[in-house]
Amino acid sequence: MTATTHPEFNAETEALDVAKAFPDAIRGKTILVTGVNLKGIGFATAQAFASQAPASCILAGRTKTKLQECIEELKKVYPNVDYRPLILDLGSQKAVRSAAQEVLSWNDVPRIHILVNNAGLATIPERTLTEDGIEMTFATNHIGHFLFTCLIMPKLIEAAKANPKGATRIVNVSSRAAEGGGIRWSDVNFNKKSRELPEVEQPNYKLLEMWGIHNGADLSYIPLEAYTQSKAAGILFGIGLTKMLYEKYGILSLAIHPGIINTELARYSTKEQMDAIKARERSGLIKYKTLGQGAATSLVAALDPKLGFSETHDGKEGYGAYLVDCQISQNAHPRAKSSEEAEKLWKLSEDLVGEKFSW
Repeated sequence: MTATTHPEFNAETEALDVAKAFPDAIRGKTILVTGVNLKGIGFATAQAFASQAPASCILAGRTKTKLQECIEELKKVYPNVDYRPLILDLGSQKAVRSAAQEVLSWNDVPRIHILVNNAGLATIPERTLTEDGIEMTFATNHIGHFLFTCLIMPKLIEAAKANPKGATRIVNVSSRAAEGGGIRWSDVNFNKKSRELPEVEQPNYKLLEMWGIHNGADLSYIPLEAYTQSKAAGILFGIGLTKMLYEKYGILSLAIHPGIINTELARYSTKEQMDAIKARERSGLIKYKTLGQGAATSLVAALDPKLGFSETHDGKEGYGAYLVDCQISQNAHPRAKSSEEAEKLWKLSEDLVGEKFSW
C-alpha cells in the first residue's frame, strides 16, 4: 500500500489537478484559507478548492481590498461558490480573537471542513515584538494560527461529526526551513546571542554561512532562525492537534513544505540571501515552482484519504506529519517532529495566549 493515493504526484503537480483527483472531498464543503492574495499560494490554494464546487470558501487576510480582488477573480471562473472575506491580522491576538468571533457568529456556516493555515511572513530584518510581546515571525506564523484554530474549533468538530474519520483537516503551511532546527525554548524572543544558548538550540552555523551569515554565534536575532523556529512550530502544532483530536473526533492535522515560489514572502530577504538562492538555482539545486505547484501539496494534505493517521504513522516519530512535493517526507528536523516537543509547544502556546484549550 502506498502512503498516498497518487505516488505519481510530485514537485510539478498543479493544485488544480490535485483538486480534480479528489472532487468528493471538496464538493459541498466549507473551506477556510488564511493569507490569501492574488500574488501568493493562498490564492492558488483557494482557486483549486473553488474549482470543485465547495459550498463556501472563506478567504482570510489582513487587507479587505486584496481579499475582494481575489473574490472577484475567483467569481469570473467559479461564480457559484459562496465566497466570504475575513479580516485576519495574525500578529495581533486581539485581532485574531475578533476574526474568530466573526466566524463563530455566522449561523449559516455551521461547519468548517478544511482549514489551511497558509499565511506567513519571513526574514524580518530587525527583531520586532508584537503588541503581545512576542517576536513577530513566531507570533504571526504560529501563535496567531494556534489561537485562531483553537477558537474556531467548535465548527471543525461539528464538521467532523458527519465526516469520515480523518476527512476533516487542518493543514499548516510550514517550510523546508523546518528541516534545519526546532524551537528555541530558552529564548523564543531572540534576546540572547546564539553562543549563549544550550548547544542543542544553537543554529546550524554551516547552514547560516551558506546564506551569507558568517557571525551567527555573536548574533541574537537572526531572521532565518526566526523563520526556522516558526516553521518547525507548524509541524509540531499539527502533531499536537492530531494527538488531541484524531481519535476523539477524527480531525487530522498535517504540515507541508510548498516549495520555493517567487512570492511577496521574500520581500524582506537580503541581497546576500537572494544571491544565495540564485546561485542554487543556477546550479540546479533548487527550482522555482509556479503558484499552482506551490499550492499542490496543501491540497494533497487537505484531501488525500490515505493520509489517515493510523495508516501513515508506521511506528516512526512524526511519520506522515510533514509532506514535500505532494508526498510524505521524513526530512523534518528531529526536534521539529517530536511528540515530546509538540507537547512542550502546546503548553508554551497556551501560556502565550493566556488560555487553555481542551475539547
